[in-house]
Amino acid sequence: MSGLQDLLASRAALTPWLDALARDIFDQLHQKTRGEHGVTRASWGTGETIACDLLKARAQSLDLATRSDGIGNLYVELPGRDRSAPRWVSGSHLDAVPEGGNFDGAAGAVAALLAMSIFKKTGVMPARDVWAVGFRGEEASSWFTGLHNSHLGSRAALGILPDSELDTAIHRQSGLSFRQHLQQGGFAWPASGAAKNDLRPDTTHGFIELHIEQGPILETANIPVGVVTAIRGSLRARNGKVTGEYAHSGAVPHYLRKDAVFAAAEFARECEDFADGARDASEDIDVTFGEFTTNGDTHGLTKVAGELRFTIDVRSSSSMLLDRCGTEFQQIAKRISDKRGVAVTTGDFAKSDPAVMDPGLISALEANARELNIRTMALPSGAGHDAADVARCGIPTAMIFVRNANGSHNPDERMEISDFLQGVWVLAATLAR
Repeated sequence: MSGLQDLLASRAALTPWLDALARDIFDQLHQKTRGEHGVTRASWGTGETIACDLLKARAQSLDLATRSDGIGNLYVELPGRDRSAPRWVSGSHLDAVPEGGNFDGAAGAVAALLAMSIFKKTGVMPARDVWAVGFRGEEASSWFTGLHNSHLGSRAALGILPDSELDTAIHRQSGLSFRQHLQQGGFAWPASGAAKNDLRPDTTHGFIELHIEQGPILETANIPVGVVTAIRGSLRARNGKVTGEYAHSGAVPHYLRKDAVFAAAEFARECEDFADGARDASEDIDVTFGEFTTNGDTHGLTKVAGELRFTIDVRSSSSMLLDRCGTEFQQIAKRISDKRGVAVTTGDFAKSDPAVMDPGLISALEANARELNIRTMALPSGAGHDAADVARCGIPTAMIFVRNANGSHNPDERMEISDFLQGVWVLAATLAR
């Protein structure tokens, strides 16, 4: 039999061992990073470092070579038969949102390590080198404010993290800039030579990220594994603000007020109307006002609010529609400002373009799943992932989704280990080629 056939033939015998290994790793991740309700693995914080060190120790126990780059991304390296051929890379992020779930991000990094474990256990050498990666800072929006995009660690590895973001991304807890935060943590990046641009099209055969599905599609369809067709892009305003005038609710009549709350509510409703119209025209869009709050130090029951802050998160698989949203929302803001005598400002928008997954890798994942008798379905990803940045840099990219009840970014994530291992086997069969 070929090496791949040997690998597939070992599935039944190895499943109990893999099951125990996966459960042990996830249990330790949970125990060592849990908070009051869920897990907390802050970008470049204690929890993320614990996760990185845990996976590094596991890899080394399997006699796998490990290293970290200047920004802290973890790499595990397994030699293949042709050391000169472009390598496979697989993995995901190690951080998590505050009090989030144990599987978001970590499942992909663990899956890549388990795929390597299968190769080591069976003695099968893949056709080319395989790297497993644990990225830092994918959830940076939960830990940094200011002007920046997410996926800081993967963009550093790709060589596309602008130096300006080191100063415009501000840590929510410490108040330090990203640059200061890295310096305080002892990370070498962006010092000369510390960023090696580890992920490059000329040295990477393909990148595959396994991730829990963050929606209910696979759960509803009762299918364990999904193959992602595309990752929706986003348009984000992190520093939206409405500025009016504070006034006494009993003394100032409505027609003389410059009420920030009503102006913000009208702005949000008109943005929703725009999105409804786009969906009616069969366009793909979702708009979210994730933060919408008055100033807790000055608001009150009998006070007309003079300021309100908000964020906007637009998701779409159309780059052109994201651009239209930015233009339209600015126009809506101006109309409401003029109408109500307030200032509605969105602040700068940060755009992340949609990313289409590689058709050849999609076909390979589906073919390997059929050979393994694993049911899959094709679906887009509504959430952003490190894989999107990798794809935009010209590296063939694919994603495997694993069924997960109760959504993500919450303590109630419920990925079944049996589903996870089906995703791992699809991944391993693909990396073997």
